[in-house]
Amino acid sequence: MATLNDIGVAAAINILTAFAFFIAFAFLRLQPVNDRVYFPKWYLKGLRSSPIKTGGFASKFVNLDFRSYIRFLNWMPQALRMPEPELIDHAGLDSVVYLRIYLLGLKIFFPIACIAFTVMVPVNWTNSTLDQLKNLTFSDIDKLSISNIPTGSSRFWVHLCMAYFITFWTCYVLQREYKNIGSMRLQFLASEQRRPDQFTVLVRNIPPDPDESVSELVEHFFKVNHPDYYLTYQAVYNANKLSELVQKRKKFQNWLDYYQNKHSRNPSKRPVIKTGFLGCFGEEVDAIDYYMEKIEGLTRKISVEKETVMSSTKALVPAAFVSFKRRWGAVVCSQTQQTRNPTEWLTEWAPEPRDIYWDNLALPYVQLTIRRLVIAVAFFFLTFFFMIPIAFVQTLANIEGIEKAVPFLKPLIEVKTVKSFIQGFLPGIALKIFLIVLPSILMLMSKFEGFISKSALERRCASRYYMFQFINVFLCSIIAGTALQQLNSFLNQSATEIPKTIGVSIPMKATFFITYIMVDGWAGVAGEILRLKPLIIYHLKNFFLVKTEKDREEAMDPGTIGFNTGEPQIQLYFILGLVYAAVSPILLPFILVFFGLAYVVYRHQIINVYNQEYESAGAFWPDVHRRVVIALVVSQLLLMGLLSTKRAARSTPLLFILPVLTIGFHKFCKGRYQPVFVRYPLQDAMVKDTLERIREPNLNLKPFLQNAYAHPVFKAADNLALEMVVEEPEPGRTPDLVATKRGSKRLYSGSAETFT
Repeated sequence: MATLNDIGVAAAINILTAFAFFIAFAFLRLQPVNDRVYFPKWYLKGLRSSPIKTGGFASKFVNLDFRSYIRFLNWMPQALRMPEPELIDHAGLDSVVYLRIYLLGLKIFFPIACIAFTVMVPVNWTNSTLDQLKNLTFSDIDKLSISNIPTGSSRFWVHLCMAYFITFWTCYVLQREYKNIGSMRLQFLASEQRRPDQFTVLVRNIPPDPDESVSELVEHFFKVNHPDYYLTYQAVYNANKLSELVQKRKKFQNWLDYYQNKHSRNPSKRPVIKTGFLGCFGEEVDAIDYYMEKIEGLTRKISVEKETVMSSTKALVPAAFVSFKRRWGAVVCSQTQQTRNPTEWLTEWAPEPRDIYWDNLALPYVQLTIRRLVIAVAFFFLTFFFMIPIAFVQTLANIEGIEKAVPFLKPLIEVKTVKSFIQGFLPGIALKIFLIVLPSILMLMSKFEGFISKSALERRCASRYYMFQFINVFLCSIIAGTALQQLNSFLNQSATEIPKTIGVSIPMKATFFITYIMVDGWAGVAGEILRLKPLIIYHLKNFFLVKTEKDREEAMDPGTIGFNTGEPQIQLYFILGLVYAAVSPILLPFILVFFGLAYVVYRHQIINVYNQEYESAGAFWPDVHRRVVIALVVSQLLLMGLLSTKRAARSTPLLFILPVLTIGFHKFCKGRYQPVFVRYPLQDAMVKDTLERIREPNLNLKPFLQNAYAHPVFKAADNLALEMVVEEPEPGRTPDLVATKRGSKRLYSGSAETFT
């Protein structure tokens, strides 16, 4: 078990590591050769030019202005200087709402920490319960926890009052934040410029018809049922094979551009390549002719595949993007049931074009339930499998267990510095290493489930990751760690005393979580701003692979916030903070440092680095709110269990009301604020439409919408654009009557039946 000295060693290691990362970042970001690594967002916006193009030879690679090194930490105030409205315009509402999760942590835990250290710590410290217990392993840090309060003590009333304060204060902050972010979302949507997704819905599970294609069905259905607002539609094709061909052609085109540029610099010599493995073996041929031939062959294949996709009924997916003349029409369609059969003609808001994960649109809708059931089972076994390495990590926190497993290392382990390193630093870093591959596995599972937008994929992945963190990192660490540390106590006491020992021991796992917070929340966050992996990859690509400006742009790889991994990790800190606030308050300063440091670092990254792939206007906030509420309920239940083992009979029953109040609070917020994140108000849509008609009375949306949702592969090479345009009636012309019932083409050859 980690002692105060071990925690001090771990803190020193992590503080020095974080400071080293900041110093390295401050130096590297000033070098011109790294400008595209640390400021890629400004390059993508066209607001920053490469310093490599100006100055002498040395200044192309090294910053020779020594005065700039004096202000090497000025990036911190610069990151905080940009006001929130400007940050929304610069990076989007998603990025700002993500940052507010860190602010939420500071708002919740700073007052709690102040009261905890003013009241709770003295109450816990001024006892000697742990010193009187035999066969129990503990450290000086544990004397600051509830474990040091004697059984049946009246001091537990202080913990009860603290639990009430934590609950009411957390709910108050959550309610205000939910309300404010909901208002920000509505304001953002109202002020947002015209986008295709504002006018478009995604229609899925279109029923098959023996006489008409999906395209004809869609056009007919919406002309009949939405005659005043329907504008056009975009059929959905399974173009995955075509996409592979286009990507391959794009790769060859980049090579051709490179060799043509090389030849233009030295016209007297034609570039040559070898056609074998990695260009090192095989026949030597003219590089330009070789790639031109490859491109011509792929162009023919692309043309054939395109015609096959567009002409084959098998390539048509029973789904379509339907666009309307007004936002009001899209709102009505997306939020209403279209037919008597609730499983057909399913409508939902279309994700913005950047947000669509096109590969999953080709999946049959009927498969989705089966796929999600399969993944639920797979996730259960994945969670169970990872309990093994988590239990192993807990053995690292138990010196006695290590010495028994490898007795020949006992002399080395007993060295004071080595022992402090093992108990104070190694468990946290080992746990982080075991979790490295988990997000990639969870994202693959989410893709298999069939979600059709990147935002939905990230939110589902975040949900799975949160469940995993809660079960394995939190619960399993407590249970496994307690069992290992108190094994001797369990074996030498009666069965009736075991629950008491568990109740006393659970707060003692605070020392393990302190080491994990310092590794992940201090050094890990500082490592994020250094961008060591993107830095190395950029320079390797720039030296070996970059051949054109297009390649250099792709080598920048600004990345994104990574909501699927970042948000669940933040939620783990909410769980730890709320659970241990009334149990072992020593965690709170470490958590506050994490929230403050992470806010500054990620604000800087959002301003200068990250380039979001989509904008959901903060649609993920209900998930954030719900998980904080779950953490609050868990903290109440855990405290209830601890007090019951401490025989606090008079104070424990008063805790039963807290989970009930918290769940009621969550239901209130869900009913009051969540609809803003799920539906779009008709009133707001009408206001936005009216203002748009006043400003642009002759606006024609068809050119803006007709190809907005065409598969990207049709917009790529050789101007492969798929156009699905529905003609509007000319001004003054009587609209054609549309049949409300279709006669079978097999039986009728005349016009369809119509109603007037």
